[in-house]
Amino acid sequence: MTKWIDVSQPLDATITTWPGDTTFSYEVVWPKSESGSVNVGKVTMSLHTGTHIDAPFHFDDAGKRVLALDPDVYIGKAKVVHLPGLQVIDAGALEGIDLTGVSRLLIKTDAWPDLKTFPKSIPPVTRDLAEHLGRHDVVLLGLDLPSVDAIDSKEMDAHHALAENGVHILEGVVLKDIAPGDYELIAVPLPLTEGDGSPVRALLRPI
Repeated sequence: MTKWIDVSQPLDATITTWPGDTTFSYEVVWPKSESGSVNVGKVTMSLHTGTHIDAPFHFDDAGKRVLALDPDVYIGKAKVVHLPGLQVIDAGALEGIDLTGVSRLLIKTDAWPDLKTFPKSIPPVTRDLAEHLGRHDVVLLGLDLPSVDAIDSKEMDAHHALAENGVHILEGVVLKDIAPGDYELIAVPLPLTEGDGSPVRALLRPI
């Protein structure tokens, strides 16, 4: 049987976080030496640490929170495409790529080569790409970047455009060793009732 490939960032003290956001930490708060039977740990982190999904509430006060999202969005067939050297991720970048029957699209940009250093700039998703994906019934867009918008964006245009076109967001996917092609994807968020996002264990398996 073909093995699953982990395309999520390991969660430890070295992981990069958005500047000013909560850094990741793990500690054993109840060690076996005290409990007599188990070690019990505690995690502190932003919900947008590493490989994660964005819920619409992240950028829209009236948007759905994590638990209200359909898990089917994050499970199933996905296409990985390689689009290096982009200044923006627009519909033109997908010219010649057949999206017939593609519900989940992962774009490998190579624009964040060192995951231990937060990037100063990234290619943002454009509105015409969001509309293009919506016309082709793509329900999930995944990127090897920390955001679908420019690093300095306050308007969050790409987030809003994707939501308006029925496209959900998966960010921070580790695609450097993944060849273009068709895969099965699992990237299910945690059942966070009030969450504006969620870390995920993203896994791919070639079809």
